Amino acid sequence: MSGLDFAGPDGSAAPSQAERRQGFAVYETLQRLGSMAWLIVGIVVVLVGAIWVLGQTSTIGGPLVAGAVIAAVAAPAVAALTTRRVPRVAATAMVLLALIAVGVLVVVLVLGGVSSQSAHISGTASRAVDKVQGWLEDVGVTSAGNAAQDVKKAVPEIRHTLLTGLAHGISGLTSIIVFLGFTIFSTFFMLKDGPSMRRWAERHMGLPLPIAQVVTGNTLHALRQYFLGLTIVGAFNGAVVGLGALALHVPLPGTIALVTMLASYVPILGAWTAGFFAFALALGAKGPSTALIMALIVFLANGPLQQIVQPITFGATLGLNPLVVLAVTISAGSLFGMLGLVLAAPLTSAAVNISRDLSRMRDAREGSEAKLEDAAPI
Repeated sequence: MSGLDFAGPDGSAAPSQAERRQGFAVYETLQRLGSMAWLIVGIVVVLVGAIWVLGQTSTIGGPLVAGAVIAAVAAPAVAALTTRRVPRVAATAMVLLALIAVGVLVVVLVLGGVSSQSAHISGTASRAVDKVQGWLEDVGVTSAGNAAQDVKKAVPEIRHTLLTGLAHGISGLTSIIVFLGFTIFSTFFMLKDGPSMRRWAERHMGLPLPIAQVVTGNTLHALRQYFLGLTIVGAFNGAVVGLGALALHVPLPGTIALVTMLASYVPILGAWTAGFFAFALALGAKGPSTALIMALIVFLANGPLQQIVQPITFGATLGLNPLVVLAVTISAGSLFGMLGLVLAAPLTSAAVNISRDLSRMRDAREGSEAKLEDAAPI
């Protein structure tokens, strides 16, 4: 027996190289599962802590998060301008001014559309309530009169709230002006200094640089792909609702289509808001029958028809099933509010892609090590 042959304590043959490799593979799998479990626990703790801190510092934290999301999505536009030899500061200013112009245009269109039809909405709503009251009294509901009076009294208040209560839409902020000001400020500097901020973060994440680059790269990619998917779905919904408004001769069909498309960037709540806007304009201009048809079109656009487009869109952009997107969006929205609604799906996609890319890197490294072991002389 040569000096390189080994035997077990009972004289049996030593395990072969393949058996030793298999044993190491099992050990590494168990170690990997344990590390992954603690990693998930750590991620949950960090996320809960981060959301709590943002909730306690919402006046600053909210605009910072909003600015980071906007900057991540708009960064390719700035990069495209810089490749055309536009200075980065000028490119950032151009993109930011374009975003502000779009936001102002949407607000003007929405408020102008509701204001132009507000008198018709109140009058038509009162007549519709009278009609419903008559139907209820015909079937024996004697309290319909009191309910009708309450609804009539509430209609002007609803209109007033819709037109003047917009500044109270962001809870916990001193004012909408403060929120927008901080958001614009943070967006500008994150767009201008985004590449250097990313490099700094990758060097200070406590991870090897290649892994840190995978994390940041997949997170940014998921955010951009998510909003690309929302844009496609929103354009489809806007086209359906806008064409429906045009066919019903509802005023401002282009505005309705634009509001429907842009509202899709706010999951769930946006669809309800845009639907109410279209319903209100149809009610004020054409009466309750047309308004009900408009409501049905909005439901079809955001429901059955959207389910045809959404699986293809999110499957292509995020690599996630729409049911997963819906589940994580609702769950995160219930736990973390608007922040969870917006960030749940892209962060879930980022986590899936990060795990996939890290597994590929690990498999490639293990494959290289195995080849080196096989090539090593015995």
